Amino acid sequence: MAVSVRIRRQLPTSPWLFAAPGLLVTGAFVLYPFVSTLVNSFTDRRTLLPGRFVGLANFRELLHDDMFWTGLRNSTLYIAGVVPALVVLPLLLALLVQKNIPGITFFRSAFYTPVVASIVVVGLIWVWLLDERGLVNSLLETIGIGRVGFLSDQWLLLLSAMAVTVWKGLGYYMVIYLAALANVPRELHEAASVDGAGPVRRFFSVTVPAVRSTMVLVAALSSVAAFKVFSEVYLMAGPTGGPAGEDTTLVMLVQRTGTGLTGRVGYASALSVVVFAVTVALMLLVLRADRRDES
Repeated sequence: MAVSVRIRRQLPTSPWLFAAPGLLVTGAFVLYPFVSTLVNSFTDRRTLLPGRFVGLANFRELLHDDMFWTGLRNSTLYIAGVVPALVVLPLLLALLVQKNIPGITFFRSAFYTPVVASIVVVGLIWVWLLDERGLVNSLLETIGIGRVGFLSDQWLLLLSAMAVTVWKGLGYYMVIYLAALANVPRELHEAASVDGAGPVRRFFSVTVPAVRSTMVLVAALSSVAAFKVFSEVYLMAGPTGGPAGEDTTLVMLVQRTGTGLTGRVGYASALSVVVFAVTVALMLLVLRADRRDES
């Protein structure tokens, strides 16, 4: 009897034992870095030197830092160029591969392959393709157009990086849309067909309203990913961010400012806090817009 009572008293604490490993990992790799970054943003800490409290000095410096505004501009342009494409194109691709025709499994796998490929490998392949002596410029020169500075011109470099981001993300968001399309009742399409609606009309009248919540999810995920872009621009523009650093994004600026033996960890932490705040604001704006449309 005493044994059974002791077991009953221990049972309520058992869920915490199962949750403990996850809580420890979250605390060590998420919570602690976040708190540490927040604390460092109010100090002048450097890589090898402890910092002293400077209050809001780092945030005031941001307002007068031209590179910060350049990074914010480029990150915002990245969202404007990438998000609409990643909301629409994967949906059209999902509609294409949703059909059960011979060989469609191969195309589904082919479209998803860039998602699982290493971003470093993908970036290097595109650099090789778009370099002034690369395959694309060689073809353009052959047909008489001439060589184009995809990686040397500020705006072309950003557009090239956006194209890589869209190309790599198509398969990922295609799978999300496929899951949403599988839940759309076929009767809705059949009823629209009986009423005389063509493919385009059925797309806007049936498909889009049915997957609207998924489109909002894709917009939110792609907005956050686009604002935090680093690898594509870093690999194509180099560590300095292209000519005179004009292609630097905010995350690239964080990396460049806070690393190295004399890295300004405090200032880079302030930049990271701004990136986090803007990311949360983007999520809230997308969700608020979704709720407003529903009402």
